[in-house]
Amino acid sequence: MGTTPDALIVELSPIVSNLGLTLHDVEITKALIRVTIHKDGGVSLDQLAEANRAISEHLDAHEPFEGRYTLEVSSPGVERKLRRPDHFTAALGEIVSIKTSTDVDTMPGRRVEGELVEATNDGIVVAPDDGGGSVALHYDQIDKARTVFAWGGGAKPSPSRGGSPKRAKTPKKTPSEKVTMP
Repeated sequence: MGTTPDALIVELSPIVSNLGLTLHDVEITKALIRVTIHKDGGVSLDQLAEANRAISEHLDAHEPFEGRYTLEVSSPGVERKLRRPDHFTAALGEIVSIKTSTDVDTMPGRRVEGELVEATNDGIVVAPDDGGGSVALHYDQIDKARTVFAWGGGAKPSPSRGGSPKRAKTPKKTPSEKVTMP
């Protein structure tokens, strides 16, 4: 007996929803079932543990396939994979990184990074960071996609590149310079 990620999404969504969480994705690779869950504001470790117990109990009662497997329940993180149309819809307005499966006429190369400005049932539109024209892609043209977290602030200036100088080290005192108290 085997199952698919889509079938597990249908089975597990109500279980996760009853815990006040949302099922983001299910991946199956060899002997691993990876379930990612999220919630606005983040998922706590206690919520992950509770979801892990509930999902594990369900899978024990309804074996997804024969043989041993490992269950991994986690949050998708700040840079999450985008695989399904609902993932892209949830990421509207965010910065995304896309790698296409083939060359696309509307963009140079196979990679584009920019704001996700549109997501439909057929595909997406990305406004590249370089200010070039928008790039429209069908889902079947996308090899990999993920959100990109913009870390705050730029790099600290380096003294060797004209930045602020390092503090001068205080020279060590020699034994003759040390003051002793009587």
